[in-house]
Amino acid sequence: MRTASAARCRHLHRFVSLSDTLGGVADATPDTVIGKVVVLLHAFGADDYELSLAELVRRTGLHKATAYRLANELADNRLLEKTSSGYRLSGALFELGMRASTERSLLEIAMPFLQDLYERTHETVHLGVLDGLEVVYVAKIGGHRQAAAPSRTGGRMPLHCTGIGKALLAHADPGLRGRVLSRPLERWTPRTVVAPGLLARQLDAAVESGVAFEREESAVGITCVAAPIFDVATNAVIAAISVTGPVTRFRPETQVDAVRAAAAGIGSTLNRRRTLTESR
Repeated sequence: MRTASAARCRHLHRFVSLSDTLGGVADATPDTVIGKVVVLLHAFGADDYELSLAELVRRTGLHKATAYRLANELADNRLLEKTSSGYRLSGALFELGMRASTERSLLEIAMPFLQDLYERTHETVHLGVLDGLEVVYVAKIGGHRQAAAPSRTGGRMPLHCTGIGKALLAHADPGLRGRVLSRPLERWTPRTVVAPGLLARQLDAAVESGVAFEREESAVGITCVAAPIFDVATNAVIAAISVTGPVTRFRPETQVDAVRAAAAGIGSTLNRRRTLTESR
């Protein structure tokens, strides 16, 4: 049987790299030039400082000459940077990603609330959005004693084993919930919920209470509470926030009101800004 640590290591490559701030599609196929470029950028994992041309070819399946040409063209356009032994992602990707209007507006409005939540709890605070069947973390605030959570800004995690994922899924359309519950739920730790019926009951409870919990389901030793952020005008969920801490000191039930209030504040502020913009 796989150990929890082995399972966690196997999944680390799924975290999106800096290239994902471009909104790249994980299922892109190299049938077109754009597809080849996306596949090449996605070859870089979150922990890769640089990759050699040979490794890029191995990971992408592209012909060596094609990979060489595209990598150099990307370097010429500052999307990759040449190194003495290969290529690495360029900071220009980060610049482009920060121009994404929806996430940028959300982050600008949410940040004061996230900072207040961190000051109140001194535990790790996350902001995440839904992308397919995963959470994409838009922000993560943690101090010197932050929990060793398997998350990072710009990273991805499954919906079913994270607090933010459950908060998003609980209020998602029935079609998405059905897709998640009808697929095999992968076990990340011994406490990951892999029974669809149990997960469905947890989602129903999250709708009733306004918060979702994770208890050592994405990583051993951490627990969290999360709340959805709603578009006040449409009542659709647009993001979620969470507070995460180690089980040795953090009791998520004590922060339910604070997390709900912060999520509601972000939603209300987003609505006010949009109303002001539309009235001009």
